[in-house]
Amino acid sequence: MFESFKVPKHLIPSDPRFGVGPSLIPIEAVEKLAKTGHELLGTSHRREAVRKVVQEMQEGLKAYFKLPADYEVVIGNGGATLLWDMIGLGLVEKNPHHFVCGEFSDKWYRANKNIPWINPEITKVEFGKGINPVYKTGADFIACTLNETSTGVMLTELPEVPQDCLLAIDATSGAGQIKIDFKKSDLYYFSPQKVFASEGGFYVAIMSPKAIERAQKIAKEANRFIPESFKWSHAIENSRQNQTYNTPAISTIFFLNEQVKLMNKLGEDAVVKEAQRKANLMYGWAQSKSYLSPFIAEEKFRSLAVATIDLDEKYKADDLALALRAQGVVYDIDAYRKLGRNQFRIGLFHNVSYENLEKLTQLISLAIEGA
Repeated sequence: MFESFKVPKHLIPSDPRFGVGPSLIPIEAVEKLAKTGHELLGTSHRREAVRKVVQEMQEGLKAYFKLPADYEVVIGNGGATLLWDMIGLGLVEKNPHHFVCGEFSDKWYRANKNIPWINPEITKVEFGKGINPVYKTGADFIACTLNETSTGVMLTELPEVPQDCLLAIDATSGAGQIKIDFKKSDLYYFSPQKVFASEGGFYVAIMSPKAIERAQKIAKEANRFIPESFKWSHAIENSRQNQTYNTPAISTIFFLNEQVKLMNKLGEDAVVKEAQRKANLMYGWAQSKSYLSPFIAEEKFRSLAVATIDLDEKYKADDLALALRAQGVVYDIDAYRKLGRNQFRIGLFHNVSYENLEKLTQLISLAIEGA
């Protein structure tokens, strides 16, 4: 259907990366890393040069999020997927309650369900619908997802939880662009390959004193097995020294730090305001075209970081996405594979410019209306 469509030169984006998986890492950051020569890459992560980058990144995140003074930025290897197991083994007492609205929040629930000594409960909505977490009586851990990467749903409210319960937030694709009240959060974690424009295989976990105390308490339980690489005590101890427990990819930390510095020049309020402007563009476009519609019906749950736009079945979104990729002008706007929907999924991350999103909407419309 779209084999003969050719994108006009004036609509070619300056950067083709619109995906919600690997992030749009600025070329300038890559060039800056290259200029460090032999001072960073190939050196020990225990050395001062690397620890200085880690410290700058940790302090930059504290400033960006305006964290309470007693909250800690804990880091380590493995990404958010590894953390699902690490959390279940080392932060859940016995009764977690999961709020599920997409593939990734469901995977977190299933990870906890695999641990035989805990009893996870679930509140689940149909994928594409939003859900805000609430405290459930008897729960010692509330698990929710700030932004469902698979569906483009974001949560809008956080509950108060009692002292014997932790509120945990998987913020991977929303961190930095969807604001929360950190005083309500005990564990806020993310992989940096989304808004924070780095690569995968790494995690940032922002922990309250209550979460640190829970980790230390569980670590002392003699009858609970936790693999060495999954121990929160190791992660916390090393993070306090601006290190990771095992060797990290230094480039990942470097890119993360560069993005934190970039976003701190504006501040979180300005970053979120720009994210809202881009979201208004995308959802307004979808509502203005007879062949498009926002996948998320309830406006308040439509993400500021990941836009999911349904396409009339007369046209094949995957075919257009492939045609645009073949021309080298637009990458990775495919729907999440397990949803099985005829839709576009488009990253609204900080480095994806408003101007390029405008061009994307125009070239997609041009292709469809000319089909």
